[in-house]
Amino acid sequence: MKNVRAHANTIGVITLSVVILVLGAIDLFRPGGLRFSDLTGRVVTTDTMIRIGILTIVVVGLNLLMGYAGQISLGQAGFYALGAYASAILTTLSTRHGILVGVADQWWWPWLAIVIGMGFTGGFAYLVGRPIFRLKGNYLAMATLGMGIIIYILAGQFPEITGGYDGLTGIPRLHIGTFKLWPMQRYYFLVWGAAIAVIVLALNIVNSRTGRAWRAVHSSEIAAGASGVDIERSKLRALVISAVFASLAGSLYAHFQSAVSPNPFSFRASVQLVVMAAVGGLASIWGAPFGVAFVFVVRDLLRSRLEDVLHVRGSGYELIVYGVILVLIMIFLPEGLTAGGAKLLRKRWRSAAAGDP
Repeated sequence: MKNVRAHANTIGVITLSVVILVLGAIDLFRPGGLRFSDLTGRVVTTDTMIRIGILTIVVVGLNLLMGYAGQISLGQAGFYALGAYASAILTTLSTRHGILVGVADQWWWPWLAIVIGMGFTGGFAYLVGRPIFRLKGNYLAMATLGMGIIIYILAGQFPEITGGYDGLTGIPRLHIGTFKLWPMQRYYFLVWGAAIAVIVLALNIVNSRTGRAWRAVHSSEIAAGASGVDIERSKLRALVISAVFASLAGSLYAHFQSAVSPNPFSFRASVQLVVMAAVGGLASIWGAPFGVAFVFVVRDLLRSRLEDVLHVRGSGYELIVYGVILVLIMIFLPEGLTAGGAKLLRKRWRSAAAGDP
């Protein structure tokens, strides 16, 4: 069974990589004048695909924390913000404050800033996680919610450091030597390369001793403790890894936008991340890209097509239809699109093989 699962994951990684390469090549080389957005009726563009890739990294970490370790988090956008602001602040030191002139202008400095941001965010998650994980259930959810809100508020309170609610601008594009990872058709490959690497790493973690410990803690902390699992360490490890992934995504977002402000990291963003994880399947690494893509595509389709179908204006109807779709998914596919959909397909295949009508 383990070999079958590993084989399926390998096929999944190869398939996803090929699809990403093909779609990226179409938009980069434009054969016959064709662009990727032309294949989707301009609903899904390269910009959309980059955002899906960035949030996939965040949701993979959230799946590890909630789906495997069983720890509720409503503050994941806070870790996402820490990564974005770490890169933004460190890469604009020379232009805004005249600090590290000659160093901050080097092509490798933004890459180092990303690593520093990941280290800082992971350390912050470790320090915050120690007291937070003494709580359980709704109290844990409220604690993580409060943490995310605090980070959001602090991001807007120190204009000399974070730019306040207006945010920071002038964040440089990423380079490798003299090669600039821009326009966005080039950045697309960087983001999805990072997303696929995170997926592969997460799949290996899930199938390792650490992943088995998380599942044991999720099932029963009492039984896990009796089996010799260090419960506190397992929870903290899940939180730190998910925070590091979110920080990486935040840094990629900052360099993509070339600007950051508090708005994308609000409580609403944290809820949206949880929705994406739940739609794709909390206990599924593969659920992350499918959940993020589904939410993005459905949202954009509703925005662009609902007015033509219902002949109404305003965003209220869009939110109603969006909510109904999410409710239906949770009712009929409570395990998410990947796990629930796979079970449904297997059931139908077995019924067809048995000759059932």
